[in-house]
Amino acid sequence: MFLTRLMLAARRVARRSSAATLRGLHLPEEFNRILERERVRSDRTGEVFSLAVFLVGRRAADAETLAHLARILKRRLRLTDEAGLLDGRRIGVMLPVTPVSGAWTVIDDVCLCLPRGVPMPEGSVYAYPSQLPAGDDEETAAADHTDDGRPVRAMEKLFVQRLPLWKRSIDIVVASVALGVLSPLFVAVAAAIKCTSPGPVLFRQKRGGLGGKEFTMLKFRSMVFDAEARKRQLLALNEQDGPAFKIKADPRVTGLGRLLRATSIDELPQFWNVLCGDMSLVGPRPLPCNESESCRGWLRRRLDVTPGLTCIWQVRGRSQVSFADWVRMDVQYIRSRSLGGDLKLLAQTVPAVILRRGAS
Repeated sequence: MFLTRLMLAARRVARRSSAATLRGLHLPEEFNRILERERVRSDRTGEVFSLAVFLVGRRAADAETLAHLARILKRRLRLTDEAGLLDGRRIGVMLPVTPVSGAWTVIDDVCLCLPRGVPMPEGSVYAYPSQLPAGDDEETAAADHTDDGRPVRAMEKLFVQRLPLWKRSIDIVVASVALGVLSPLFVAVAAAIKCTSPGPVLFRQKRGGLGGKEFTMLKFRSMVFDAEARKRQLLALNEQDGPAFKIKADPRVTGLGRLLRATSIDELPQFWNVLCGDMSLVGPRPLPCNESESCRGWLRRRLDVTPGLTCIWQVRGRSQVSFADWVRMDVQYIRSRSLGGDLKLLAQTVPAVILRRGAS
């Protein structure tokens, strides 16, 4: 009992000591808010900003490195710069209106100030906005390089929000039940598609998912089998502004396809995407990869969360709103994502589908 109390007391002292040595650094939650605020400012003004990151190991000696970094940064940074913890092993330095070369200069200067014998941290630089293609995984590949060959990563990936446990649990349960209950309908629809037009039953298309990562989205085929090849001939008839492509009377849609689209039955195979984790029941609708990659600036915020079967756009107008308003609705959802909000949107989707609000 005495030893247990002694160990707990030692841990409390260690935590207080650690907090004291890292004084002056923002905690992760506050630092994330600072990065988000700078992201908003950058989207509005068009100015770039950089994030210099110092990564330490898991050894006890690396805690000393964190303490030294905190002290050096307090002396080294400009008044406009902000330093904070990204997690227990990474310190980030937000550098407004600073190119990536300037961020690497900060890393070099700080490392030179470390006392001899202190383990060196690993440095990396993130830039916003970036030109990293949506399908790249910048955790393993560099987004770009400076003139001297140093890697630069895309900061957009730092804003990605993983699925909360409650949301993923609901997705698995609902998708599993839906796939089982709807299996007879799937068989009937598959047979009808085969009997009315040549080509595969399912339409598979690469879409931009969480953080822009590609995944294959499934739909019952509602168009002629060579619809993608014919799309180039119809680009001039696009009725949706922005990068999205929509035509109300699309000549590629088959007779059966119009019924499938009007009832949203063509979307039901996406319950499999939900079960696999590429999509969620509620979230921004995923765009084809070429359209997703065309989004720039604040429009890419819709990639911060896992895409979904339905969202605010589905129940408030669909093809009747501009693309900018569409993304604003997605951002509104991202900022207020909650269990109650998801349940409300799911309940509102049913009458929206039945009444065909804004359906094209």
